[in-house]
Amino acid sequence: MVAASRAGPIPVTSRTVTPSRADVNSCLLPACQDSCRVLIQSVTASHSSSDALYRIILMDGFRHWFPYPPMAGMPELRQAIVDKVAALYGTRFDVESEVTVTAGATQAILTAIAAFVRPGDEVIVFAPVYDSYVPAIETVGGKALFAQLKFPDYAPDWAQVAQLITPRTRMIIVNSPHNPTGSLLTAVDLEKLAESVRGSDIVVLSDEVYEHILFDGERHASLCGHPELAPRGIVVSSFGKTYHITGWKIGYVVGPAALMAEFRKVHQFNVFTVHGPSQLALADYMQDASRHLKLAAFYEEKRDFFRALLAETPFELLPCRGTYFQLASYKAISDLPDRAFAEWLTREVGVAVIPVSVFYGDGRDDCVVRFCFAKKEETLVAAGERLRRL
Repeated sequence: MVAASRAGPIPVTSRTVTPSRADVNSCLLPACQDSCRVLIQSVTASHSSSDALYRIILMDGFRHWFPYPPMAGMPELRQAIVDKVAALYGTRFDVESEVTVTAGATQAILTAIAAFVRPGDEVIVFAPVYDSYVPAIETVGGKALFAQLKFPDYAPDWAQVAQLITPRTRMIIVNSPHNPTGSLLTAVDLEKLAESVRGSDIVVLSDEVYEHILFDGERHASLCGHPELAPRGIVVSSFGKTYHITGWKIGYVVGPAALMAEFRKVHQFNVFTVHGPSQLALADYMQDASRHLKLAAFYEEKRDFFRALLAETPFELLPCRGTYFQLASYKAISDLPDRAFAEWLTREVGVAVIPVSVFYGDGRDDCVVRFCFAKKEETLVAAGERLRRL
């Protein structure tokens, strides 16, 4: 066992906002810099996309487009998005008024929040909560209310959600597959959500950037396919997560024309438009649907490989139904707070993880850390070797 620090748990700030990515980095980066042995970084996938995508952008994208693209996105890409969503979820959005290409999903989320949330409005989020939501809400003067996902399966408590809804509730943000937990919303959950917002003007913002990374035969329950939620929802997706091109920072949103018009009022002034050659390349690349349909199998193999490696360690693995993140309890290893444990693991063992407490507004600590298995096999093997020595 690793002894707990005499200094005790790291104090939790009085602010409701979850710690920023910079806060997490301030905890882990010094340890990473001190150790040349760090193997698992916890944020960025390390896979390359198909060479075909790079050939397309070099041969076609840069040759054909140099002026500013249209504010809503290149027509070719918007059409490809509409076709893809219709094929997957049965809803065909209007290519002109109901789809907008964005500079990644984080920009899309901030833009959606800024478009609909006013000072004093309340926004319900589910904790543990992805780190960009609460700062975005607070930036525009809103207040985040936290519904707790029930540990250890991280399932939503819809009775609690109903209790949190007030006349000031303007938005509910859902995220499935969920970062950081790997949990999923089901069709039953969407029915409960629809029941919760029925008769109100609440906007639902659905972060679905991992929509193609589900395991064990699970099907993604998208707001796009729900007849009651689609008309009141903005759905966010990410090309970076789908095609292993996170550095390109391109995503998109779909939603009803009335909501999209409000979204674009903000989008045009905080981004205006997105890199044109990349949009043309993606429009071409999307014509082969197997490139996103095969993603689940690709990551399921990695999940199973990584879980098999960790089965020989003292970590207790929590369910992973989607995303490329694996949560694990370290209670059999240490009684350190999770931030201190993450720093210790990085510095002394050479494997970096994210402490899950940073995704809670109150710093809740269940002694759980998040691994990322979107890494090369040799990296995962090396990490497993180090973790088996614990």
